[in-house]
Amino acid sequence: MFLTISTTGSAERPATDLGFLLHKHPEKAQRFSTSYGTAHVLYPEADAERCTAALLLEVDAVALVRRGKGKGRGGAPDAALAQYVNDRPYAASSLLAVALSAVFSSAMRGVCNARPELPGRPLPLRVEIPALPARGGPGLVGRLFEPLGWTVGAEPVALDGEFPQWGDSRYVRLVLEAETLTLAEALRHLYVLLPVLDDAKHYWVASDEVDKLLRAGAGWLPGHPEQRLITSRYLSRRWSLTREAMERLELVRLAEADDSDVEEIDNAVAVETEAEEKPTPLAVQRREAILAALRAAGASRVLDLGCGQGQLVQALLRDPSFTEVVGLDVSVRALTIASRRLKLDRMGERQAARVKLLQGSLAYTDKRLRGYDAAVLSEVIEHLDLPRLPALEYAVFGAARPRTVLVTTPNVEYNVRWESLPAGHVRHGDHRFEWTRDEFRAWARMVAERHGYDVEFVPVGPDDPEVGPPTQMAVFVTAQEAKAA
Repeated sequence: MFLTISTTGSAERPATDLGFLLHKHPEKAQRFSTSYGTAHVLYPEADAERCTAALLLEVDAVALVRRGKGKGRGGAPDAALAQYVNDRPYAASSLLAVALSAVFSSAMRGVCNARPELPGRPLPLRVEIPALPARGGPGLVGRLFEPLGWTVGAEPVALDGEFPQWGDSRYVRLVLEAETLTLAEALRHLYVLLPVLDDAKHYWVASDEVDKLLRAGAGWLPGHPEQRLITSRYLSRRWSLTREAMERLELVRLAEADDSDVEEIDNAVAVETEAEEKPTPLAVQRREAILAALRAAGASRVLDLGCGQGQLVQALLRDPSFTEVVGLDVSVRALTIASRRLKLDRMGERQAARVKLLQGSLAYTDKRLRGYDAAVLSEVIEHLDLPRLPALEYAVFGAARPRTVLVTTPNVEYNVRWESLPAGHVRHGDHRFEWTRDEFRAWARMVAERHGYDVEFVPVGPDDPEVGPPTQMAVFVTAQEAKAA
């Protein structure tokens, strides 16, 4: 990935002052080792009238994967290959932002011991990045940089120059120009906004990231019109960290206001905190979607296949409309934990008559599973090796054959939104595969056709316009039942 910073000057104020500010001599090409590759700094041009500093970051894809210390996506060979073959070596991202901070740390802090008068002086600046992921498009690029004093050029990059009908990619060629900014301000803007536009970070986001954001955002972030979006994306959408950062930014904003005092600050922060709602965990959203689908199907006798530790069974028992609930799992240990969760040994006789926990494998037909209104396979299929899926398919859809079957599974396309998840990795170490929306729908339609079901698809969780929802759910209904409805 590549970035250039250019400035112009005159005999009185030569453009080569840029070398003093960056603490990198224009006549030298320097290299710096990082944990994920090598950063090179060089000057393609350097004279009194014009000076350009270039930062070239060579990413070691193997080192980046090893730093993730995780497993591959599993399933097809191309899934594991995706860890190594992706856009990280070429497109500006949090990797480039971290390199900027490491290589130009003094310049970002506004320190220049050799020429202490330079850091506070605005410069005519031009920044160019050939390939920048922009989740939100050129419009978002403008909304982020223009309030900071930049003139923005964000030209979409075509998916393929030979086939313009394919449209634009999510990348832009970025050109920023400003006359009134210092170099330190420019570097701090880039440090924060590059990963915001990419909407991804290659490392775990911990609480110290709040301090980094506030330091780099000092003087501009508290009043930025896109403050909330910047904060949320920079902190990988982690609600607790985002709330902490927003509260601290509000304190800064009010402290800078002429009529603010301590009481006003406390009241404003309290109102902000009360107004925010903690996002509902995906597991809870998934259970709520399943319960809603079961109620819509009019099911009263329900199978939870692959019930694990009994969270869904517990939720089903809270609703008296589900008169019989059976949880089945291959793991005796998981069933023991489920029994404790449900407090079966202390459950009243009437409630105990509604629930049953069974040990069994979904790879085999089981007469005990016949005759039920509905069956749920929630986050189950991805734990099976692909060659064993046909056995599960027959055991559930062919032999047990409930009127309604609900299947939920991760949407691998959404994994780019889990910023703590290294690129190409599955969400859980035991997942044998994770499917795209097209892959899941193709499998579900094939199963429905083979066994006489109709199938519809329901998003679970926030339905991202680009990558879809985090969880995808298929609702199978027997063809006879669908016609009757």
